[in-house]
Amino acid sequence: MVDTANTPKARGWVGRVAGLLVVAFAFAILVSLGTWQMQRLAWKESLLTAITERRVAPPVDLAAIEALASSGGDIEYRTVTVSGRYLNNRERHFFATHQGQTGYYIYTPLALADGRFVFINRGFVPFDAKEPETRKLGQLTGEQTVRGLARARLSEKPSWVVPDNDLKKNIFYWKDLDAMAATDGLPKEKVLPFFIDADDTPNPGTLPVGGVTQFELPNNHLQYAVTWYGLAAALVVVSGVFVFRKKNRD
Repeated sequence: MVDTANTPKARGWVGRVAGLLVVAFAFAILVSLGTWQMQRLAWKESLLTAITERRVAPPVDLAAIEALASSGGDIEYRTVTVSGRYLNNRERHFFATHQGQTGYYIYTPLALADGRFVFINRGFVPFDAKEPETRKLGQLTGEQTVRGLARARLSEKPSWVVPDNDLKKNIFYWKDLDAMAATDGLPKEKVLPFFIDADDTPNPGTLPVGGVTQFELPNNHLQYAVTWYGLAAALVVVSGVFVFRKKNRD
């Protein structure tokens, strides 16, 4: 009796079905990746629109930002004003670049009237102006009113490629609010769970340079979507050509 399941014709049919399944699977993955990028594009455009609207909105007081944060709302880039007294001897230094220069963002705790604290990103200083003694004019004393943008804290290091914070040298590579508070000797429960980026109001002696918030978020999702969809289309074309040529040979 002839084993029809092992004939060249049967093996060819099985091979074609297997090939079709592989192509269909690859096509589905490529299309799903393209669709995911389109979803990311919609999310990113919505975020950029929200940022644009928030940064020009009238400032709110600190209580409004606190209430929004407590309710799980998005506080990012919302304008806010706050008053207090800078603890200049407790500033933290965040490694950064600004307009082509390497240096630090100066995060200084602002003591509030109710005994709590909020870290203010006062702005950028060049690498050689890290030490406060080199910019004494900018060490503001007495009651200060700060206008700026609320920024959410990070719960963990954003990526494994980011270096660990060097607490002994007071150099931060990611905004670890708990570590900033702990190394400053501030009670964790009295430190507000977000930052404020000060606006570009000039400081005496020009340093720190305020208004360093980054607004230009990368938005390449459309390009990525076109790439994935293009690969899916190319897969269909190549597969179609292969099937057509094989059919003609047969």
